[in-house]
Amino acid sequence: MKEKEFEQLEYYDICIIGASIAGNYLTFLLSDSNLRIAIIEEHKSIGYPFQCAGIVSKKLGNLISLPKNIILNRVKVAKIVSPIGNILKLSGDEQPYIIDRVGLDNLFYEKTKISPDIHYYLGETYKSFQKDKDSQELIIKTSKRRIKTKMLIGCDGPISTVGQQVGVKNKIIYATQIRVKANFNENEAVMHFDENWNDLFGWIVPEGDNIYRIGLACSANISHKFQQFLNRIGVNYEQKIDQQGGIIPIGIMNDIAFDNILLLGDSACQVKATTGGGIIMLLNAAKYAARCILKSFNNKNFSKKFIRKHYQTPCEPFLGRELKIHFLIRLIFQNCSNQDIEELFNIIGNSNIKEKISLYGDMDFPKKLIVKLLSNINLIKFIVKFLVKNPQIIIKTFRILF
Repeated sequence: MKEKEFEQLEYYDICIIGASIAGNYLTFLLSDSNLRIAIIEEHKSIGYPFQCAGIVSKKLGNLISLPKNIILNRVKVAKIVSPIGNILKLSGDEQPYIIDRVGLDNLFYEKTKISPDIHYYLGETYKSFQKDKDSQELIIKTSKRRIKTKMLIGCDGPISTVGQQVGVKNKIIYATQIRVKANFNENEAVMHFDENWNDLFGWIVPEGDNIYRIGLACSANISHKFQQFLNRIGVNYEQKIDQQGGIIPIGIMNDIAFDNILLLGDSACQVKATTGGGIIMLLNAAKYAARCILKSFNNKNFSKKFIRKHYQTPCEPFLGRELKIHFLIRLIFQNCSNQDIEELFNIIGNSNIKEKISLYGDMDFPKKLIVKLLSNINLIKFIVKFLVKNPQIIIKTFRILF
C-alpha cells in the first residue's frame, strides 16, 4: 500500500485492538454510549484461529446471556490423574460448561457490528501509536490506515503489541491441542499432572458426540512432551480431526493503566495461572474497564492517574488478589517432583479434603477454599516440608503478596 494512502486521518473516540471475546465484549458494553469505536483485528474471521480448551465455570451464565447453541457439553466430575496413575475424582456444584469458543467470540461481534458508531476492520494489523503533542490524543497506525483517537485499548493477546509499547511483557507458555474421536467419559474433565510438564497439565475435555479436546501446555519442548502425554493416555496423534496451538500468559495481573491506554484480557495477564483460563476474569475486568472509559469521556480525563484510579485500582482487590492466589498455587506445582505430587494425592484421597473441595471449590476464586483446606494438619505438614525444600517459593510469595 502506498504511503499517500495513510495521509488522511480517520477519527474515532476509541480504538480497540483485538476482536476476540475481550475486545468484543468491551465493545458491547460501550455500544450504547454513542462513542465512535474502531476495532482492529489481524485475522479475517472472528474467533479464528481457535486456541482454547473451552472449559468455563457456570459463572459464565451469570455474567452474560449465553445462547444454548454455544454450550456443547457440561461436565460433572473433575478427574485428576497423578504421574503413576492414581486418580482423584472431585465433584460439586460447579459443573462447568464446555463451550464453542468461536461462537462465544462471535456472540458480541454479531450484536455490535450493525451499530453505525462501531467499525470492525478485519484482516488488518495494528502497528504502533504515537502521541499528538498538540491535542494529547493518539495517532494509531495499522497496516491499512491511520486513526486519531482519545483512547487505545489493548485486547491483543498474550504477546500484546500495545502492551510491549507501554513496557509490559508477559511471561508465556505454549499450548497445543487436538480434537479426536475417542471413548473417554463424557461427564469428566481430566487433568494429568507430571513434573515433565509442570508449567500446567495435560487435559482431556469432552466436547460431546464422543469428540474430545486433548491438549498440553508447557514452556519448552511442547511437541515432544505432547507426544509423551498422548502415548500415556493411548491416543494416536494421526487420528486427530484437527489441531490448534496457542500461547498462554502466566503470572499475575500487570500494570493495566497508562495515559490514554488500558489493557484487558490476556494482554493484561488477567488469566488464571492454575488453568490458563481467563474468560471469567476478563468479563469481570471488562465491566470495570467500560465504567472507567465512560468516566474518562465524561470528565475529559485520559491520564494514567485517572485510568488507574477507575480501572486498575478497582480490579486489584477482586481480580488481582485472586490471580495472585492462582499464581502461588501454580508456583507450588511447578516445583513439585512426581514424588511430591503422589504424596499430595495420598493426603487428599485419605482425608476430608475432597469433601471440602466439593463444598467450597471454585474454578475462578479459590481464596475461600484455600482457607478451609489450611485447617488440615496433614496438608499443613506437607506444605511446611515442601517449603523447607523450596525456600525460594517463600521469597517469591512475599514479593507477590507484599
